Amino acid sequence: MSDRRPVASHLAERLAALEQLDAPASTVAKKVRELIPSGPVKDALSGTWLGHALHPLLQLVPLGTWTSAVILDLIGGEDGQASADKLIGTGLLATVPTVMTGWSDYADSTVGNDSVRRIGIVHAVVNGTGAALFAGSLLARGRGARGRGKLLALAGMGTVGAGGWLGGHLAYAEGIGVDNTVFEAYPRDWTRVADDADVLEGQPRRVEVDGVPLLVVRDGGAVRVLADRCTHRGGPLSGGEIADGCVTCPWHGSVFRLSDGSVERGPAAYPQPALAVRVSDGAVEVRGERMS
Repeated sequence: MSDRRPVASHLAERLAALEQLDAPASTVAKKVRELIPSGPVKDALSGTWLGHALHPLLQLVPLGTWTSAVILDLIGGEDGQASADKLIGTGLLATVPTVMTGWSDYADSTVGNDSVRRIGIVHAVVNGTGAALFAGSLLARGRGARGRGKLLALAGMGTVGAGGWLGGHLAYAEGIGVDNTVFEAYPRDWTRVADDADVLEGQPRRVEVDGVPLLVVRDGGAVRVLADRCTHRGGPLSGGEIADGCVTCPWHGSVFRLSDGSVERGPAAYPQPALAVRVSDGAVEVRGERMS
């Protein structure tokens, strides 16, 4: 049977299979984690304050301004020259925070995920090349070589377009930046998950209901149940630390309130699903109404 998938899908598979990219990609990701540790800066770059990943939003600015500049180059005539130059400069300025958020997200997504590690580093290099082409275009325009500047801008537009395709693959095919629990289904009726006597104070347990992992723990005497898969990058919360009414993800340090799953500290941008809990006849039962 013939493979009718788009050519782009095959190209993504080839990139994901390039083991030669592992060494430089891992080195870069490690350096980024060192430069942007957990804390307010990391949370700001991750979009914790926004409620979803920040990088896809920021990339609209350079992409939009550069697209507008290229259009003006093509149809704006002499009247559009100054505006095109300003648009390119604006896009270059907007590239700085866009790159920072992108690298921050990338550093959280590479461990144990070969495809994301390899495609992500190519995405970054391609977009960086596109930005460099637009910077060269602006320099050429400033020196009076407007024709060369227009050609460089066209090349830059094609390059960032390719980078955008790779970014789309990372988001839509690999699920980077999305809520990792969004497709989990929780029981609609009260369902037993553990014996009440087995749920100990401050000692998280991992249980499964219909294949969906849940975190069960007693905190301050009350039994709490959250989705075990961290909304940020899928880390197992049952392997995290319980303290002050919260659980800390062991992978990237996101902190969630046990009572309702709300985010106390990023880099997570999405709250953790918290299930309704009751104790009946010595059994802990849950129902899939999200409390967050």
